[in-house]
Amino acid sequence: MSRFDSYKNSFANAELTRSETGVLEVRFHTNGGKLIFNGHTHEQFVDLFHQIGADRDNRVVILTGSGDAFMDAIDPEGFDFFTPRGYDKILREGKKVLMNILDIEVPMITALNGPVLLHSEYALLTDIILATPDTVFQDKPHFDFGIVPGDGVNLLWPEVIGSIRGRHFILTRQILDAQTAKDWGAVNEIVPANNLLTRAHEIAEGIAALPPLTSSYTRIALTQKLRRIIDEGAGYGLALEGISAAEIARSMAENA
Repeated sequence: MSRFDSYKNSFANAELTRSETGVLEVRFHTNGGKLIFNGHTHEQFVDLFHQIGADRDNRVVILTGSGDAFMDAIDPEGFDFFTPRGYDKILREGKKVLMNILDIEVPMITALNGPVLLHSEYALLTDIILATPDTVFQDKPHFDFGIVPGDGVNLLWPEVIGSIRGRHFILTRQILDAQTAKDWGAVNEIVPANNLLTRAHEIAEGIAALPPLTSSYTRIALTQKLRRIIDEGAGYGLALEGISAAEIARSMAENA
């Protein structure tokens, strides 16, 4: 079992604060500003979610971002897509981070403070999603890099908004505004930016007032289907992503 004091300051890209009632707020950031996702955060978030899930004193978890975006920028630093051992690391982390989110056996809320252009699967594995009017969704970096979007978005978007809509969203790099996302079932509420975290904490405190086993077991009951989907499909999707990355590497070598 983890203790909050032992891990709360352990993550360079996540600021953790917890209320007396057990509501844990996790704010993604880079040097206090908007998160720049890279290979180091990819590795770091595996342990972040593991530690959160192992702490029985967490009653509700809120994920949010910093600055004007939840997650919209990526840097290739720390990633090795183009060697077998390098991609093996990415594949193992990619599977584990999703299962570690699902292993957080308390209700989870995502407060999207702006655009979500990558790793929107993190939000889709939580139970309640709040957005601001400026929030948009897109799966941008996979096709920008020429690789298969196989790290969970391929599984969760068709599940959440419907098979045809989900496949169109991925294949066309569709920009999905907050209202459309709400109409299609990917967002629960659209909240003014200055009230986003207040609303998230209001919901969280209501859930935290439930008996601990009730709220915990409800999260478990509600995510069984998602657990099956991720367990059955994440490894395969990430393997396909790796094959496409290998082809990009071969093309780059030929053209060098």
